[in-house]
Amino acid sequence: MDPLKEKFYQKSAALKAELKSIVKEHGDKIVDQVTVEQLIGGMRSVKSMIWDTSSLDPEEGIRFRGYNIPQLRELLPRVPNGKEPLPEGLFWLMMTGDLPTTDEVRWLSAEWSRRSGVADFVFDAIKALPKDTHPMTQFSIAILAMQSDSIFAQRYEEGMSKNDYWDAMYEDSMNMIASLPRIAAFIYRRSFHNDQHIAPDPNMDWGGNFAKMLGFDSPDFLALMRLYLTIHTDHEGGNASAHTMHLVGSTLSDAYYSFSAAMNALAGPLHGLANQEVIKWIFEMVEEIGTNSPTKDQIRKYINDTLAEGKVVPGYGHAVLRQPDPRFIAQMRFAKDNIKDDPIVQIVWDLYEIVPEVLGALGKVKNPWPNVDAHSGALLVHYGLTEYNYYTVLFGVSRALGVCAGLCWDRALGLALERPKSITTDWLKKFVAIN
Repeated sequence: MDPLKEKFYQKSAALKAELKSIVKEHGDKIVDQVTVEQLIGGMRSVKSMIWDTSSLDPEEGIRFRGYNIPQLRELLPRVPNGKEPLPEGLFWLMMTGDLPTTDEVRWLSAEWSRRSGVADFVFDAIKALPKDTHPMTQFSIAILAMQSDSIFAQRYEEGMSKNDYWDAMYEDSMNMIASLPRIAAFIYRRSFHNDQHIAPDPNMDWGGNFAKMLGFDSPDFLALMRLYLTIHTDHEGGNASAHTMHLVGSTLSDAYYSFSAAMNALAGPLHGLANQEVIKWIFEMVEEIGTNSPTKDQIRKYINDTLAEGKVVPGYGHAVLRQPDPRFIAQMRFAKDNIKDDPIVQIVWDLYEIVPEVLGALGKVKNPWPNVDAHSGALLVHYGLTEYNYYTVLFGVSRALGVCAGLCWDRALGLALERPKSITTDWLKKFVAIN
C-alpha cells in the first residue's frame, strides 16, 4: 500500500468509527431548520452533508483542513526557489488532514507522473468532435471516455466488499487526477494551436508540467499555474460542482462518471463559467470605451450601464462570502509581485475599488465584493493564454483535487445515497396558509 493510501486508510477508518458512534448516540438531534425561502431559493445554506476537506466562512473565506490561503502559501512545499505552493501538497492535506513534507510531495508528483498515461481511444474520442466544440464539452467527454478503465466499476462488478469501496475509489481518483493535465493540454493545443502538441516531462511537478504542455515555459507562468491549481481546488461541499460529485458518487458511480457530471455543473455561467464571463466583459468594456487604460469615471459609467441593462457585473457577489474572496486577494498579491504595470490588471484593481461602491449604493446586494473569477482572467491574458473559453477547463483540472479527495472520504466513511425529500407547490401553499 502506498504511503498516501496507508495514511488515508488509517485516518478514515478512525473517523468512520467515530461517526457511527455519533449517529448511535445523537442521531435524533436536530441540526438545522429549513425556511420557505430556502426551499424555493436553491436550498441556500441548508446544512445537509459532511465535507471535511474544506470549509467556507462568510467572513474569513475558505479554509482547507483549518488552514487559510496565506498560511498554505507559507506552509506547503514548493519547487526549489519557488514562491507558490505545489497543489500536490494541498491534495495530501485534504486527504489526510496533515501538512505534507517535501519528500511526501515529491513522491506524489512522481506517482502522478507514473500514472499519467492516457489511452489512444480517449484522444480519439476528443478528435471525433469538431475543433470548435467548447473545451468544457471536450473535457467532459474525455473524462467519460476514460471510464472504461475504472477500477471501481470493475471491482464492483466482481463483487467487491463495501469495506473496500474506498480503496478502488482512491485508485480511480489517483489515475484520473494524474491524467487530467495531459488531456486538458491536448484539448488546448488541438483547439487553439493547430494540433501542435507538446510531450509531457516525466520529471516535472504536476502543475508545472501542465503549464509546459499548454505551451508556456516562463517561470512566472509556471508559478501562476501552481497557485491557480492550488486555490481553485475546493470550496466546501455545497458549491454546484462539489455537490454534484458527492451526489452522483453517492449512487456508487465511479470517479469518472461523477467527475464528468461535476464538470457539467462547473460549465454553468452561474458557477465555473463565470471566469470566462469576467474577462469577456472587460474586453467588451475596453472595446466600447476605446482604450485599455480607461479612467475611473469611464469604468463607473460602464458598470452603471451594465446594471441599467438588467445585467450583472460578472465576478462580483458570492452565495456565501461577505468579504472579498481570499482567492482574489491571493491573485492580486501575485500580480503586485510580478505584473503590476499590466493595463488589464489595473482595470481589475480599479473595478475592485469601484464595483463594491456602486453595488453597495443599490442597497440590494448582500456581498458586493469580488470572487475568485474577478482576477484570474487578467493574469492568464498577460502571459498569453487569451482563449478565455478555455479558462473553465483550468478550473476543472484544479477542482478535481478537492472533489476527488471528497469522494474518497465519502466511500471510506460509508456515506449513504443522497435522497432529499421534495414537496409540491400545493403542499407549500397549504403549509403557508396553516402556519
